[in-house]
Amino acid sequence: MKTHQILLIFAIILFFSISLVLLLESPIINIDYVLSNISKSSPDYKKLIIGRANESISLDPAVTTDQESFKVTVNIYDNLVKYEKNGIGMVPSLAESWKTTEDGLIWVFRLRKNIKFHDGTNFNAHAVAFNFNRWMNSESPYHTGHFSYWNYNFGGFPGIVKSATALSDYSLEIVLTKPYAPFLSTLALPSFGIASPDAMMKYNESFKYHPIGTGPFSLKSWEMGEKITLERNRNYWGETPKLNEIEFRTIPSNEKRMMLLKLGEIHMVDNLVLDDIQKIDDSDDLRLHARPFFNIGYLALNNTKEPLNKKEVRRAIGHLIDKDDMIKEVFNYLTRPANSFLPPVVWGYNETIKSLEYDVDKAKQLLKEAGLSDGFEINLWVMDSPRDYSPDPIALAEFIKESLNKANITVNIEVMKWDQYIDRIKDGDHEMALIGWNGDNVDPDNFLYTFFASENIKPGLASNYSFYNNPQVDLLLSQARQVTDMEFRRNIYRELQGIIHSDTPSIPLVHTMPTIGARSAVKGYVPHIIGEEPLDQVDLLIE
Repeated sequence: MKTHQILLIFAIILFFSISLVLLLESPIINIDYVLSNISKSSPDYKKLIIGRANESISLDPAVTTDQESFKVTVNIYDNLVKYEKNGIGMVPSLAESWKTTEDGLIWVFRLRKNIKFHDGTNFNAHAVAFNFNRWMNSESPYHTGHFSYWNYNFGGFPGIVKSATALSDYSLEIVLTKPYAPFLSTLALPSFGIASPDAMMKYNESFKYHPIGTGPFSLKSWEMGEKITLERNRNYWGETPKLNEIEFRTIPSNEKRMMLLKLGEIHMVDNLVLDDIQKIDDSDDLRLHARPFFNIGYLALNNTKEPLNKKEVRRAIGHLIDKDDMIKEVFNYLTRPANSFLPPVVWGYNETIKSLEYDVDKAKQLLKEAGLSDGFEINLWVMDSPRDYSPDPIALAEFIKESLNKANITVNIEVMKWDQYIDRIKDGDHEMALIGWNGDNVDPDNFLYTFFASENIKPGLASNYSFYNNPQVDLLLSQARQVTDMEFRRNIYRELQGIIHSDTPSIPLVHTMPTIGARSAVKGYVPHIIGEEPLDQVDLLIE
């Protein structure tokens, strides 16, 4: 080939190379936008739409406690470790491996390399240490909001975590002040998803609207009160998600959610009532999914308010509630009466504990012993929208009102929006409140320590909605956390359930089996026992 021909070919290549660079750097033409919209025009573009009754409160998992927020955030963030699909064992996630000292006080995690946050910054041990410092250090300028889950699990700020230090770029050391048996399972909780330090420093208090993690999906948009849309993280370090987008659409009406599901305008719905379940069972185009009985719905009685500070009054209230009748009137056949605050599927459950029997005469006798034979007046708070453990909370409130009236207890029902409701009961403003808990892991500590440790009655951070304080219970809860002998722990939790049943700080009502309706085109969806599952391996057939 002649020299001038070689030069001509080189010039052509150079011309197109320069043109391409200029095009990519052009402030007018957004290549990502163009590619994205080309993809959306494809018939194979997969957008999963989930209809749900409730809006998320925050997309900063560290400062939220509501399940509707976690259902979104588990798709945005990864944790150091995660649960196996059965919800029991622990497997690596952002951490490849870990080891601990014999006394359980020092943990060293080896982290994965070559991972980026959604904002393009590097994931490394320094980023993880930043997250820990934000969670545990109340003096940090980025410790804005209520870090309730940290408080529940680690006992304050900093609590039992002494330090979190980057030993190198990909080696992290966490030092505890005392052993903590559920430590690994706690790190897998949605609240401890690892976030971008740059994003937290940039947004600080408003980070809850601008979540940046390493997860399989990133936030595309949030139309408050309407929908949250996530898009596939094309640079995800794990297995590539099958969906292009996920939309969490808020549809308060049960009837409308079901109508849109049947029409194929949405693909999944939750918080199903009995009629919905029957309609799905009768349809060839729809499928019913169910989670195990891994929650508790209960009547929280504030033990610091008169007359609920009297054990006789609390037990009287328990004797006035006919749980079998309550389930028939308010719930469905996928509901079981709760004898204890621990679901039967959790190890350590004490099967000898039985509900207070329905007995109006006994209730009246207890009220007489408390000096309240003429009854009294009391307020009952209830949320305005369904939860997994309470699909029809207002109907439940009405049932309890009628039940307590049999002993001349006059109940005034006050209905509140969920975000206001949860904030006020955390402050301890209620007398009675309908509330519940979807388990985070299968350790009894997740239920009993959360509900009854006096550490968890701090206003604004409370999860002990009974505001119950029993030093013997505190001691046993602490002992159970510090030993790894499963049989020893099992015996402690069985004993604890007996003490709590006797004291009756609140009234356990039901365990429900939450149900999800889905189009048959939804493939690979497996309900997780804890109620929040990443959707990266869910697929959607084009109907």
